Amino acid sequence: MFHTSNPIIKHKAGLLNLASELQNVSKACKIMGVSRDTFYRYQELVETDGLEGLINRERRVPNLKNRVNERTEQAVIGYAVDFPAHGQHRTSNELRKRGVFVSGSVASALFGCGTNLRISKAA
Repeated sequence: MFHTSNPIIKHKAGLLNLASELQNVSKACKIMGVSRDTFYRYQELVETDGLEGLINRERRVPNLKNRVNERTEQAVIGYAVDFPAHGQHRTSNELRKRGVFVSGSVASALFGCGTNLRISKAA
C-alpha cells in the first residue's frame, strides 16, 4: 500500500493500490481509465525511485530563446557605447568585420539592455 498526500502523485499511487487490492491489473486499469502500459511504467518507477519517482520530471532541455552568449552581448554593448550614433545595421556590419556575427535585430535588442547609451556617452 502506498500512502501519499501529494496531490500530483495521488492518482498514480491510487492506481497501484487498487491493483494490489483487486489482485487484477487489467481490472484496476479499466476502473481508473489508464492503460496497462502506463500502470507498468508507474510500477517500475516506484520500484526504482520510490513514490518520488512518480512525480513528473522535466525531460526537455531548456530552450533559451532570444539569448546570445556573453561575449557577443559585451561586444555589441561596447560598440554601442563607443559609437552611439551608429544604428543597428551598421553596428551589425562593423561587428561582423571584427568577427562577431550578430544580426541587426539582435543588436537593436541589445541596445536596450537597461542603459540609455546616448545619455551615458554624453555624461
